[in-house]
Amino acid sequence: MGFFSKFFSKEKKETLDKGLERTKQGVFSKITRAIAGKSKIDDEILDNLEEVFITSDVGVETTLKIIERIERRVARDKYINSSELNSLLCEEITDMLIENNTDASIADFSVPKNHKPHVIMVVGVNGVGKTTTIGKMAAQFVKAGNKVMLGAADTFRAAAVEQLDIWGKRAGVPVIKQKLGSDPAAVAYDTVSSAVANDVDVVIIDTAGRLHNKKGLMDELTKIRNVMQKVIPDAPHEVLLVLDGSTGQNAFEQARQFVAATDVNELAITKLDGTAKGGVVIGISDQFKIPVKYIGLGEGIDDLQVFHKEEFVKSLFGEE
Repeated sequence: MGFFSKFFSKEKKETLDKGLERTKQGVFSKITRAIAGKSKIDDEILDNLEEVFITSDVGVETTLKIIERIERRVARDKYINSSELNSLLCEEITDMLIENNTDASIADFSVPKNHKPHVIMVVGVNGVGKTTTIGKMAAQFVKAGNKVMLGAADTFRAAAVEQLDIWGKRAGVPVIKQKLGSDPAAVAYDTVSSAVANDVDVVIIDTAGRLHNKKGLMDELTKIRNVMQKVIPDAPHEVLLVLDGSTGQNAFEQARQFVAATDVNELAITKLDGTAKGGVVIGISDQFKIPVKYIGLGEGIDDLQVFHKEEFVKSLFGEE
């Protein structure tokens, strides 16, 4: 087992395996067809593999990198049986992601000790599971022994505030809110001020579901950041972009737009349990050089996991 295995319980592995089942079945069936009738890895298998990964939403650039790594491995080892392909893919993709050196700043749901509170601003378009992810994060931080507070700075939709309130009650944490249509920056200011006064460990700020091509809405994220810095000069410590894994290549485009517009430094990829497009996690992790911190694997409050590259790839390719 790999480096993270001591942090990776049997229950977490079962959740990961179950959450990736549809992607795993899709990739396995395609790979099986790609190597049908072949005893060794040849150019035809490599061409077929390229198609497998592109159609599994790994992305063209990352797919080409994987194929190049497999070609080098085959050239070095001279003869590799096609039955060994899954193990080979698992090794090479894991190594590729590790070489990118994009590990999340916090490997679990603990928080840094050099500042308090730790402020996380969560961004993303409507419908990606942003508020749900915040609720699950809050529950996990509480379970890890932290005092948590949420800020309902998505003031444009009553449903967003109500949903955050529900998750706050589930997680057992307070939610700071104002009336519908209030200034989101004012909500953020009130939240971090209250967090400082109440010795809170973690503050999570929800923001409106931004249309990623609307500059004015992106400018508002800057305003929220500036207002929080009046209370905590280095806030937010994390800007977490939530992406819907089931949208495949559209998730790549959203990531490009948000990364260009604001200082995203962590990613969460949700809804992987309901899609065969889980390969998008590999592509996004490789292409953006921004850590994928969390993956969403189900509806339950415990179905948000810290992304462990090695365990993810092992689960995807059925390696123990």
